[in-house]
Amino acid sequence: MLHFATLGVTFVPFVRSIGRWAMTALVINCIIGGGIYGLPSDVAHALGRKSPLAMIIAGLAMATILVSYAEVASRFSGAGGSYLYVRSAFGRFAGLQVGWFWLLSVVGAAAASSNLFVTNLAALMPGADHGLRRAVAMTALIALPVAANYFGTRTGAALSTVLTVAKTLPLLLLIVLGLAHFRQHGAVAFTLPEAPSWKIWLYACVLVVWAYSGCEDSVVPAGEVKDARKNVPLALLTGLVVVMAIYTLIQFVAVATIGGAHSDRPLSDVASILMGPGGAAFVEIAVMLSTYGYLSAAILNAPRMPSAFAAHCDCPASFGELHPRLNTPSVAILIFGAIVWMLALTGTFRWALILSVASSTIYYAAVCASLIRLRRVRPAEDYLRIPLGRLWAVLGIGVSLALLTQIDWVDAALMSITAAIAAANWWWASRRPHAATVAAPADV
Repeated sequence: MLHFATLGVTFVPFVRSIGRWAMTALVINCIIGGGIYGLPSDVAHALGRKSPLAMIIAGLAMATILVSYAEVASRFSGAGGSYLYVRSAFGRFAGLQVGWFWLLSVVGAAAASSNLFVTNLAALMPGADHGLRRAVAMTALIALPVAANYFGTRTGAALSTVLTVAKTLPLLLLIVLGLAHFRQHGAVAFTLPEAPSWKIWLYACVLVVWAYSGCEDSVVPAGEVKDARKNVPLALLTGLVVVMAIYTLIQFVAVATIGGAHSDRPLSDVASILMGPGGAAFVEIAVMLSTYGYLSAAILNAPRMPSAFAAHCDCPASFGELHPRLNTPSVAILIFGAIVWMLALTGTFRWALILSVASSTIYYAAVCASLIRLRRVRPAEDYLRIPLGRLWAVLGIGVSLALLTQIDWVDAALMSITAAIAAANWWWASRRPHAATVAAPADV
């Protein structure tokens, strides 16, 4: 096993304990969140019976970005994800910009997931979202995945895999019941909207693309994936195909069962028709599993980013130290868990949640551009060379720019603040002495 030193601190490389299927489950876990439970109504209201097609189109749009991620990821075996790729292609300043956008966005999303879980818990256990009960529920909720990841990456990955299965099973059950209902009763009759214009199609597809975001989170702990250069690209592409199938079929079932009527909780309405009075409670539990699955994935992924910063001398070295016995970034895990807990408990996460939607456009475009740059400056490397890779990258940049047009002035202001924080980090890091070159961790 290789070791490396930074500013006099010796780091032990991560143990590669995440296998191919655990990595695939992590990709699915990062993509499927609570949003799919509210999305079908908005898409059906805009496009009617054509709305399942929007799920496919949006999935293909995300594929243009994911293909670039797959190729670029195949060049690296270390932790860091988008930060590592962009830093290697364009330098420290660009890498830190991407890293900070990702870090703040995942903090906001994790805190929001915690709040959504407790809100749905209150529907089953009244009072769970107020006062001391809320604090206790929030603490227990975050403590479990923190402890699982603190005591071992294999344990954290296993928890993520179990929750991935648990969060997809309710959706698969709704699909099976919905298709059986459609076969027996046909689709519910409803007034079709006028032939949607291209603007309506664009709005609906952009709305759905956000539901596919999150795949970029799963590549951050690549330093702990077995045969990362092969398994990470495979997991990305497999995970996207699985999610596309689930989203498209869920949209079809929703349209066939409840039509195009607007609903704040469309899958609850679907479940009530398919399963009777207990359907709404079933969906409440499903949303809780979905949000908790994302939270567990975030606590697995996010602490690896400051570890990657430390490995490249971009933050204090203590963030990169691994526990001497457990081989986990224990300090970073505890700090991330504490920040998510504080933001979730106080409700001050909303600014970061807004940022999470807007900032993804930055690192999507940057990673697509990295494919083009790395092909030019590092052509001799052994990597997964995607056919027409530059074309896919250009299309991915185009999709990212289309998403960027949807942000408002609040998003832009928060992005400017984040960019300033990253620039300050770059200024600090660029003036630090560099004691050694980082060595790539060995496969275990």
